[in-house]
Amino acid sequence: MTHPHVFIDTGLEFIVDETGQLTHVRVTWAYDEFYSLLVLEDMKLDQDADGNLTESEKQFLSGFDAQWVEGYDGDLVVFSDNTPVALSGPLEPAVTTEDGRIVSSHLRAVEGDPVSATALTAKAYDETFYTAYEVTRPVTVTGPASCQITRIDPDIDGQLAQMQAFLLTLDADYDLEENDIPLVGESFATEIFVSCPNT
Repeated sequence: MTHPHVFIDTGLEFIVDETGQLTHVRVTWAYDEFYSLLVLEDMKLDQDADGNLTESEKQFLSGFDAQWVEGYDGDLVVFSDNTPVALSGPLEPAVTTEDGRIVSSHLRAVEGDPVSATALTAKAYDETFYTAYEVTRPVTVTGPASCQITRIDPDIDGQLAQMQAFLLTLDADYDLEENDIPLVGESFATEIFVSCPNT
C-alpha cells in the first residue's frame, strides 16, 4: 500500500519548428537502481553485473516501457494556452544504462491541429503516485534560441503533511482498496513553463 514504488528522474525536450509550433516532445526516464535491477534480472540482462549493457542487450531492452495500454497518457500532460495537447504514443524508443540505472527515452509527436509554443505548460506525474517522477534531468527546447523555460517545484513536505492529515481522518477500518484511493500524484509534480516567441 505504500506509495510510490518506482522512482524516475525525468527529462523533457520540447521540439519547436521555425514557425514557433511545437512538433514533438522527447521524454527521458532514468529508473531508480532497485527497479532497474529487477528489470535487468527479469530479462536476464547484464549477466556480468557491471551495470553496462552490450549493444545487443540495449537493442533487446529498447522499448520495454513503450508498450502502453489503451488510454495511458505516458504520465505526461502538456497544455498550450490551457488547451490540452494531443500527443502520440511513444516513438523511437531507445535505452542505455548509467551507473546501473536504466535510462530510456522516447519521442511523442503532436497530433491534430498545429500547437503554438508561445505558452506551454507540462507536468510529468502518475496520478495514483505509484510512480514518482522527479524532473531532475535537463529540460530543453530545440528550436528558437529565445525560448524561455521556467519551473515551479512542488512543496513535497507540505503535500505529504496534507496527505498524512487526510489519512488520520480515516477510520481504522477504512479499506483503501474498496474505496477510491486519493489521486495525489499531480500534487507532487513539477510544473514546466515554456514560452517561445511567434516567428
